[in-house]
Amino acid sequence: MNEATRQRLLGALRSLVTAISGAALYAARHPRVTLLRSEAFAELSAALEAEESLSLVVIDGEILVEGAPLDGGLFLQRLAGMLTSRGIGHLKFLRGVTEEELAALASILAGSGTAGGQFHSSPHVRFGRVEVRYSGGTDGTGHASGLPGMEIGRFMELYEGVVRHRRSHVTGLADLVAGFITVLREQASPLAALAPLRAVDEYTFTHSVNVCVLNLAQAMALGIDGPLLQEIGIAGMLHDIGKMFVPPEILTKPGQLDDDEWAVMRRHPLMGARCLAETPGVPRLAVVATFEHHLKHDLSGYPSVAAGWRQSLCSEMTTLSDFFDALRTRRAYRDSMELRQIAGLLLEKRGREFHPLLTRNFLLVLSRLVA
Repeated sequence: MNEATRQRLLGALRSLVTAISGAALYAARHPRVTLLRSEAFAELSAALEAEESLSLVVIDGEILVEGAPLDGGLFLQRLAGMLTSRGIGHLKFLRGVTEEELAALASILAGSGTAGGQFHSSPHVRFGRVEVRYSGGTDGTGHASGLPGMEIGRFMELYEGVVRHRRSHVTGLADLVAGFITVLREQASPLAALAPLRAVDEYTFTHSVNVCVLNLAQAMALGIDGPLLQEIGIAGMLHDIGKMFVPPEILTKPGQLDDDEWAVMRRHPLMGARCLAETPGVPRLAVVATFEHHLKHDLSGYPSVAAGWRQSLCSEMTTLSDFFDALRTRRAYRDSMELRQIAGLLLEKRGREFHPLLTRNFLLVLSRLVA
């Protein structure tokens, strides 16, 4: 973000906070309040001419943009307090935001128009809630009381930072994986750490965390430890990063994709691998697993590779983790499956889609849940 865009963003936030304060003193439709909201809209629209989107993350009472604190004085402290009090850890503006959407945001931050504390993202203003708790949902997996909390906003800021090839963001994800490893060593049932899906918008977060945890559980059951274990976890966390380059309307489409949409979707492993290969600090294993996680054991998946291609074992672990979590998660276009049903499919497909020995290991780990 260049300095001109940063100043426009600061101007938009300053006017927005002042408008919210003015509405508390006077009324939401007071001419001065309306003028301030219009000024905020104008500044924000100008900032979004240079950027497709602008993401704000709240950490320890500070507002960060692109990983760095946004320096703006008292009004930013007030905004951080408003966001935190509403349970918002991540606020994202997308190009095309309307004045009505900004007015709705002001209403939310002022505490009005949110019956029961419930509010939702709009097409161009997206919210990330603070503190997702990790548990097994309703399938009897219990609760991982020791797993470190993670703001969705903070995770997405790190994830998007990797897309922008920033080494510091890779380090942040590596620290998160290290925390998972520490806690999983203390869990009687490691898969109790799986995160439940709370909303469709959070799928990137929950699926990435779950595939990471499932990769770690598989690797630990095989006796893998040290730097290799860490890299296998990072590979799981980043395996789907190519979907950041797939249009949202394809990712969330209810029903079957048409041929053109499917062709776009099938490119995400290659796009993800290219992205990671250009990012300093990403383990080579993560690049390989991202490219290979849809190949299938018999190479009948995608992308196309030469006959006799030998996959990394990490890739084949990631394939199992990805398949399992995708089926156990309820999505907009289908319901979740029971654990025993998924286990049956794994048995049916082993040797063809899944590595036979790794499938056996995965089912042994899974048996701790369904026994």
